[in-house]
Amino acid sequence: MDTIEIKNIYNDELKLRNYSRETIKSYNNIVKDFFNFSEKVTIEEVKRYILKSINNKKSTSLIKQQSSALKILFKILGKSSEFNLPFYKKESKLPDVLNKKEIKSIIEFTKNPIHKLIIQLLYSGGLRVSEVVNLQPKDLDIERNVLIIRQGKGAKDRITLLPKLLRKSILKHLLANNPSKYFFEPNRKKKYSKRTIEEIISKNSLGAIRRKIKPHTLRHSFATHLLEAGTDIRYIQKLLGHKNLRTTQIYTHVANSDIANIKSPLDNL
Repeated sequence: MDTIEIKNIYNDELKLRNYSRETIKSYNNIVKDFFNFSEKVTIEEVKRYILKSINNKKSTSLIKQQSSALKILFKILGKSSEFNLPFYKKESKLPDVLNKKEIKSIIEFTKNPIHKLIIQLLYSGGLRVSEVVNLQPKDLDIERNVLIIRQGKGAKDRITLLPKLLRKSILKHLLANNPSKYFFEPNRKKKYSKRTIEEIISKNSLGAIRRKIKPHTLRHSFATHLLEAGTDIRYIQKLLGHKNLRTTQIYTHVANSDIANIKSPLDNL
């Protein structure tokens, strides 16, 4: 088989596995990048490819994603038994979290009403940037105060929070912009790119709190603030769409609901 045929078969395999659009796009890009790196599909070449990412200080999540994507490539080529990469240990990092005052400052600093609504939805519902990009008007149930995330990470639907505070802004946005498909459309029938959302967040956070943040920081802050308010961690797990509770438990390390009640020994001197 030539490279083009392999790529087509690989793409079909991802569809048959019912992976999300984001995962299919990412995995296809990894395979394309790998073939640009080497035409030989051998474990030695995969190791060289992964080592290149490690040496270039790529993120752990990307390296693990590369390994997963190429493991599927070996499977469709009948080489599963040859794929024996060593386990790549994930570093333990605490999520970046803002306090409520910082969140409020960013929202108040953002003058563009559409950009402000994007930031409010990311924070108030714990959305991923890909989820706010693919949001459609039918997904916002302002009567029940819920937001439906369709085919999020892991190709799963879930329900999250939609605050009453945003009802007026949502209706005003729909009347003023009359979106054709996506809730946020800078141009007719065209949704925002993830990169554009990232730039919106970065620009307004830098202006408001003198610090660039990523959209995921708002999601981390959403989960942490709910935990600090006493929300059961199992509910937070469902709102975030985490498959495993262990993923959600990372927020127990940054929530200060219990730590705030402990006095430093310096205060007792």
